[in-house]
Amino acid sequence: MTTTIRTAALGFPRIGARRELKTALEAFWSGKIPPQDLLQTAAALRKDNWQRQKAKGIAIIPSNDFSLYDHVLDTAIMVGAVQTDQGADDSRFLERYFALARGREAHDSNCSCGCVRGSGTKALEMTKWFDTNYHYLVPELQAGQSFFLQAAKPVAEFLEARALGIITRPVILGPVSFLLLAKCRDGETDTLTLLPKLVPVYQELLKQLKNVGCDWVQIDEPVLVTDLNKNQQGAFDYAYRLLGKDTSLPKILLASYFGDLGDNQTTALNLPVAGLHIDLVRGMNQLDSVVNALRPDQLLSLGVIDGRNVWRADVPKLVETFAPVIATLGADRVQLAPSCSLLHVPIDLQQESKLDDELKSWLAFAMQKLDELVLLARALSGEKAAVQTQLDHISTALAQRRSSPRIIKPQVRHELAQLKGKPVERRSPYAERSKKQKDILQLPLFPTTTIGSFPQSADVRKHRSAFTKGELSAADYNTFITERTKEAIGWQEEVGLDVLVHGEFERNDMVQYFGEKLDGFAFTQHGWVQSYGSRYVRPPIIYGDVTRPAPMTVAWWQTAQSFTSKPVKGMLTGPVTILNWSFVRDDQSREDTCRQIALAIRDEVKDLEKAGAKIIQIDEAALREGLPLKAKDKAHYLDWAVACFKLCQSTVEDSTQIHTHMCYSEFNDIIASIAAMDADVISIETSRSKMELLDIFKQFHYPNEIGPGVYDIHSPRIPAVDEITELLSHALNRLNADKLWFNPDCGLKTRHWEEVKPAIAHMVAAARILRQKTVQ
Repeated sequence: MTTTIRTAALGFPRIGARRELKTALEAFWSGKIPPQDLLQTAAALRKDNWQRQKAKGIAIIPSNDFSLYDHVLDTAIMVGAVQTDQGADDSRFLERYFALARGREAHDSNCSCGCVRGSGTKALEMTKWFDTNYHYLVPELQAGQSFFLQAAKPVAEFLEARALGIITRPVILGPVSFLLLAKCRDGETDTLTLLPKLVPVYQELLKQLKNVGCDWVQIDEPVLVTDLNKNQQGAFDYAYRLLGKDTSLPKILLASYFGDLGDNQTTALNLPVAGLHIDLVRGMNQLDSVVNALRPDQLLSLGVIDGRNVWRADVPKLVETFAPVIATLGADRVQLAPSCSLLHVPIDLQQESKLDDELKSWLAFAMQKLDELVLLARALSGEKAAVQTQLDHISTALAQRRSSPRIIKPQVRHELAQLKGKPVERRSPYAERSKKQKDILQLPLFPTTTIGSFPQSADVRKHRSAFTKGELSAADYNTFITERTKEAIGWQEEVGLDVLVHGEFERNDMVQYFGEKLDGFAFTQHGWVQSYGSRYVRPPIIYGDVTRPAPMTVAWWQTAQSFTSKPVKGMLTGPVTILNWSFVRDDQSREDTCRQIALAIRDEVKDLEKAGAKIIQIDEAALREGLPLKAKDKAHYLDWAVACFKLCQSTVEDSTQIHTHMCYSEFNDIIASIAAMDADVISIETSRSKMELLDIFKQFHYPNEIGPGVYDIHSPRIPAVDEITELLSHALNRLNADKLWFNPDCGLKTRHWEEVKPAIAHMVAAARILRQKTVQ
């Protein structure tokens, strides 16, 4: 009798097929719906997710993979690392929850939410979830921290699914990963010293799950694919000796993903857990050694479907690859799964009515990836003949993709070949360029500017939607955008900013806007993925060679500059960021694709300079997030990423000032590469980290100019002048005054004008105060 191989999902997108979570969150934050409505929407989304997966035939369905904002914050609350007044009503809990996520203005003396009177609440620091486009909130711990099971969310959601007739496998962020992703407030304490106090909380949680009938849990330990020292590897031995050996607790599937286990393989295989999940999309090299070392009583979850990209899997090839594994281990010891949670891909390709049939035949979103899992399981379970027609259909589609004429553009390949080995340096070193730029720009000490975008208000979105639908003519739309640009320039002059921006009212997204004007990109209608909280993006799909048919930004820059005598920055998104914030083709190296994008941006820089732009910003917000997780792979990535940025600016005159911007990044391990980019000015996020990120620039003696972000644009809080002045003073303690610019920590697209205008005014006022003090 043939044993059917079981399929499993490690996590599913939270946002809803029509972004229902975003709608509910933003309605709740604006006071339009009560807490109960938000929670009902969340429950409906969980129900829909569970039922979707069950209907697809997935055998092992996850629970506790849903979050209102962020699963790391949920874990911090669960273990009592952040106290939320356990037992409070929904309104008070949600108020505290979202204050931690988004920040909050100071409350009055009647506030009952636990904030310090008059202080408000600053949001937790946000940073990248490994090398993905998702952001998580960094838990802040303290030396001697105590933990307790404050909120058993995994238990509640397990029971919620069971009431629907679905037995799930709860997903829990593991204790070692949680501590290594957190930070201690004193900046010195090793968070792993808190492990003995944290593990008992996990034991209590697992006991509660077992008591309600849960037999298996999925504990995610993604740090297992990073470089760990002996102490960190030992932390796994300590934690899972207590969690995995106790037979009164549920069985543990230990999940690693985003790469291979590498030097941590022995550690992972020696842990007393009942099962292990490995990523075989990014870590196929580990398959044989893991299979050979697996204990006879362990099962292996094979992460064979790409959970981070949208390309259709070559299921026929997967059948050939994994049939020997099934023969070796036996079907009852194997599960088939995506490489990681499907959080990182859109939900359903069937919603896309504007993608052409050929391109759609090359793609798979979350729902289609479930189909691929089930098809693969059937083929490997002895039903290959029954599904051969489906397998043949896949083979045909993939062959058509390889031979499609829309993939290859000979001209861009020829141009790259001609550039190979040629230098991409600026004409003169920074010290020489800087003098020429200062003479031309005549800016004051501590120049003030913004990162680029201004609020995309309701009327901007309304006009863009009408234009996109054909309900508004191009002439009328351009007139509207011109009026908004003129207003923005006028306000910037009035508030006293030194270097202006046009506001980007014509842009839907900093990557999508450029992708829509480049060949080789495709766009979805509903291909949303979560970046953080209610911030969702529709990543472009790079399917072929990239070329620039025509200038993309020059006309809008000229329009803006015509309204002022002050310099207006030309605003571009850099090639590495366009690459890292897209779904990238998998039929050539990422490096080659990035160089093609760099050529297109270089040509745009040329045209902006020719039009008269004195300052051009090439944002590389996502440069660090593409950094490989293992040290041995980082140098190669940084070499080509930096080279691509330098290619963009390689043709400009010394007098043209090049800016770049980087979001939420730890720079310690890449500071030399940032310096090698040789941008004249770099702006970075520093507000949530209290300027601590500047320490590495000071230690490195970073030679060029820096614009530290002086207030957190991801929070609705309006910082006071004194608060910004204090932050700026911290910056001055670290860097020379003549090297400093002042700006928000990111673009202002997602904020409201009533927040932006006073915040920028406060920033300008703070800069003036410091100028006076410095001159005195």
